[in-house]
Amino acid sequence: MYLEHVNLVVADIDAMLHFYRAVFPHWRIRDEGHGSWYGKPRKWLHFGDDYHYLALSDHGEGENRDLAGHSVGFAHFAYVTNNLDAVIARLQDAGYAIAKPGAEDPYRKNIYFVDPAGFEVEFVEYLSDLPAERNLNLEKARKEVL
Repeated sequence: MYLEHVNLVVADIDAMLHFYRAVFPHWRIRDEGHGSWYGKPRKWLHFGDDYHYLALSDHGEGENRDLAGHSVGFAHFAYVTNNLDAVIARLQDAGYAIAKPGAEDPYRKNIYFVDPAGFEVEFVEYLSDLPAERNLNLEKARKEVL
């Protein structure tokens, strides 16, 4: 089993495509159309590859949740990459700033960006093939040693 897609309701699909095309230059618009959602017209599209995609709908209203707050809602989602530096460079070249740095860790590198709809996206590069190292909680391990 694997996650096939995430459905994001946004206000501006073109802005989202600009961001995610920088992240995934090999992805394409798989399908798109128009319809309505509970009486409100919307445009929708699926942006991805043959196995994974983002479903985007443009009928969003208002602001996304405050990422620094404690509201119930979507916190972030993450993508694994083989080359974190290349993802960072593509996003920065497209005009996006790093939202927050990742943790210092010998087995992985990570970074956070916020997309145009206000969703926080983490990008992770693993530096180990061993699941025990990749999934190690360093803070917890340090406390257990002490």
